[in-house]
Amino acid sequence: MKNIFLFLFILLTQSLYSQQKTSFKFSFGPKEVVGYIKVDPSTVYTEEKGYGFDFGTVPINNDRSGKKKLTSGFVTSDKPFIFSVRIPEGNYNVKITTGDLKESSVTSVRAESRRLLFWKVKTAPGKFKTLTSTINIRVPEIAGTEEKVKKKPRELYKLDWDNKMTFEFSDIRPCICALEITKVEDIITIYLAGNSTVVDQDDDPWASWGQMLPVFLKPGIAVANHAESGLSFGSFISGNRLKKVLSAMKPGDYLFMEFGHNDMKEKGPDDGAYKSYTERMKLFVNETRKKGGIPVIVSPANRRTFEENGKVTNSLGDYPDAGRKVAKELNVAFIDLNAMTKILYEALGPENSKKAFVIYPANSFPGEPNALNDNTHFNSYGAYELAKCIIEGIKANNLGIKKYLIKGLPLFNPSKPDPFDTFSLPLSPHSPVVITPGN
Repeated sequence: MKNIFLFLFILLTQSLYSQQKTSFKFSFGPKEVVGYIKVDPSTVYTEEKGYGFDFGTVPINNDRSGKKKLTSGFVTSDKPFIFSVRIPEGNYNVKITTGDLKESSVTSVRAESRRLLFWKVKTAPGKFKTLTSTINIRVPEIAGTEEKVKKKPRELYKLDWDNKMTFEFSDIRPCICALEITKVEDIITIYLAGNSTVVDQDDDPWASWGQMLPVFLKPGIAVANHAESGLSFGSFISGNRLKKVLSAMKPGDYLFMEFGHNDMKEKGPDDGAYKSYTERMKLFVNETRKKGGIPVIVSPANRRTFEENGKVTNSLGDYPDAGRKVAKELNVAFIDLNAMTKILYEALGPENSKKAFVIYPANSFPGEPNALNDNTHFNSYGAYELAKCIIEGIKANNLGIKKYLIKGLPLFNPSKPDPFDTFSLPLSPHSPVVITPGN
């Protein structure tokens, strides 16, 4: 009887949740705009209201007295500011109007757990730009069941798992005039399964390639990053994460999988690159295909381990080779991130490659008095470079999603990485520095 009441409660909750509003239009200028919800800096997010500025961030507003109401003013700040909207699970098109009638603007936008959507978008005085992207929102509950994803303690407050869409606006001078959100169906979703080298990292200075991927994509395709720190193929399954992905997957969706760092720590009699790792990888491939999805195997990124001759050592044993063999056997697209990161790190060299990782002296970040010496996990620059490697892998495999890559994207050669000094992103304001598991 208890289970029946629990099941009915879950159905009722899901029903009420599905009835929530799925489209919004917000204006941030001084004038009322027909069809838009007017928001000013005093609008603080609450569950009752369902939208507002979040995590204690408060921008300032500017009134330019323009003729067009939507662009007659904006909100801005010299620090990152966060705006959240309560919204149901699904994929959403977002449209952001940015610019200023009198001065130039530079805007970067991240969503949810710091997914990079737009990077350093510039407008000249009197000019405006409309930024469009597609965002995936998810909750832990698995539709049609009483089950949910088994979250780790570090995920209890993770923005990827809550019931709202969260935007972080930042850079030299972000000028946000308007925001529109519309739910969309029947678009392609790229699901990501992996560990801390893939996950949407919540905290600076950590970052991963999965949260950088959206900045390279046009609207009309969404990235659903289900990776989490410390996971292997086995714990991704036991945590109901594969079940969650498959419950939402549609024909034509993709599943990118990158494991190995934590799988190699599993020392049972049936564990190993050519045993459990291979078997579970085949399970992921086969289950994805049953749903009409397209699996993509990504070999694990190298750790930063150098020999005296400046060459990267193999710290992942047979795991990259095992993935290559499964891909060949099952005719699966294969992105050799392991090979590309070896080229990338060696091009940077033993010393300069530190600039791509979480390697910093003591007191480099608020609340972190100790030195950070992490040769596994990336900072934003390193994650951005790895995401470029993934993009080249998409092209090399001639995947159908290559048509969603932004126009004018130059060829990336990991032997010629972008200069470190050309990349910068402000620190996110909403969470303290915590050590990422899975070294």
